[in-house]
This record gives sequence, C-alpha cells and structure tokens, in this order.
Amino acid sequence: MFEQLGLIGCGLMGGSFALALKRAGLVKRVVGYSKSPSTTERARQLGVIDIAAPSALLAVSGADLVLLAVPVAATETTFKAIRHLLNPDMLIMDVGSTKRDVVDAARRALKQDVGLFVPCHPVTGREVSGVEHADADLYAGKRLIVTPIERTRLSKIDQADAVWRAIGCDVAHMSPEQHDAAFAAISHLPHMLAFALMNSIAGQADGEAFLSLAGPGFRDFSRIAASDPQVWRDVLVANREEIGTQLAHFQQALAELQQRIDAGQTDELERLINRASVARAHWRPMPGSR
Repeated sequence: MFEQLGLIGCGLMGGSFALALKRAGLVKRVVGYSKSPSTTERARQLGVIDIAAPSALLAVSGADLVLLAVPVAATETTFKAIRHLLNPDMLIMDVGSTKRDVVDAARRALKQDVGLFVPCHPVTGREVSGVEHADADLYAGKRLIVTPIERTRLSKIDQADAVWRAIGCDVAHMSPEQHDAAFAAISHLPHMLAFALMNSIAGQADGEAFLSLAGPGFRDFSRIAASDPQVWRDVLVANREEIGTQLAHFQQALAELQQRIDAGQTDELERLINRASVARAHWRPMPGSR
C-alpha cells in the first residue's frame, strides 16, 4: 500500500486512477492539484482526492506515488515544478498518449532522477472530460503500455506493473519509439481523420441537413471527433512525424480507391474493398477496448 498519491491533474484520467486505487485499498491518502483551483476543489468535494494542494510541488510533498495526468505538452513544466521534492522512494508515472516527447521531457527536467519515472499509457478514455466523469472502473480490463528507457530503474518498472495490474489492467511493454509508431496508425491518425470529416461536413452550406440524416455507421465512425480538444491538439503536434508517415500511407490508399472509382474499374474496386473487409473481419480488439 502507498501512503500518499500525489495527483497532478484531477480530470477524468487522474481522477479515475485515484478512485481505482482507493477502491483497491492501495493508497491511504490522495493529495491533488490541478491548474484550475475550482477543479481541485471539485475533486475534493467528490471524494476523488482527500486534500487539495495549492501547487504541483506541494501535491508531491510526502508522496511515495506520483501520477502526472496533464496534457503531454505540460509534462516538462510539471517535472520542473516538482523535481526539488523527489526522493528515491518515489514512483512517478504519467498517462500520456505519446511517449517519445514525454521521456525526452523527463530526461531534460529530472536529470539524475529520471530513473524514478516510469512512462505509461493506459489505452482507455472517454469523449467527455472533467473530474465529474471520473470512474473507478475506467482502467479495469484495459491495456496499459509501459515504455521504459535505459535509465528507468527495474524496481520502479516492477512496482508500476504491479500497481496497474492491481486495478485491473493488462500490462504490456514496448519502447517509446515503437509505441508512437503504433499509436500514430491506430489512434492518432483516426482521430485526425474524424476531426477532418466533421469539419468538412459542418463547413458546408447544407452540412447541418446532411448531419440530420446520419445513422449508426456515421455515429460509430465519428465518435472520437468529440474528444477533448486540448488533449488531442497536444497529441497530434507531439507525434507529428509518425502521424505524417501514417498519413502518407492513408493518402496512397485513398488515392488508389479514387482512381478505381474514376476509371469505373469495378472489379479492382471490389478487390480493394474486400481486402479491407477481410482485414476488419479478422481484427480482434485488445482486451477491454470499447
């Protein structure tokens, strides 16, 4: 059991982690901080945290477990704010959707203490944000990716694995580079496409009328377009190189479909559609995916 969780970022992800730890009996006390004092106070009122801290530094004072649940662009600033109170007994983790930028920020800001930090990405979330939506079940049955670097202490990796498994996660390991390449393809590019699709329709004169006719297929395809704008702004910029690579693959595949349509090549068009259909039919989501 941990004596104190220092929670930096009391929104959906951080709040859900705190609730899950509490329910599992893994932490005695949660001290939380958010950039917005009203968010921190709301988290206290809801019982997500026990004590509201006035700063990130004071949130980690006395903590033996620290979780950063902030936008990835704020990672380095947050590390710099807390580094003066770090000690060798602490386990520090994050929940960012990109990892190379996060570990680079950790190297720069934490310096000799970077070994205390275990980069993590829980593959879960919702289209709603805010501590009001925090849920102790958010992580149950979900995949958790750990992306250690060469200086990450093995004891801290083992400790992080145990924490996430204790709240129901299926834990896997990969390098930060492997992580960002994979998630550019299966998460970041799909979000980008969903944003573009909604904007392309909404920007047309008849867009509202078109959307009124949309059914379940459109609902399923466009669901992720309702995601948190600040979070996804930072993710897309942070992983722009890998997203650019995946976008090139997508544009090539889209152009091939367009060529077959323009040329009226129905057999070739059917072949391309069938290839996609078979790939989708054989795909199985990871445990706990929504």
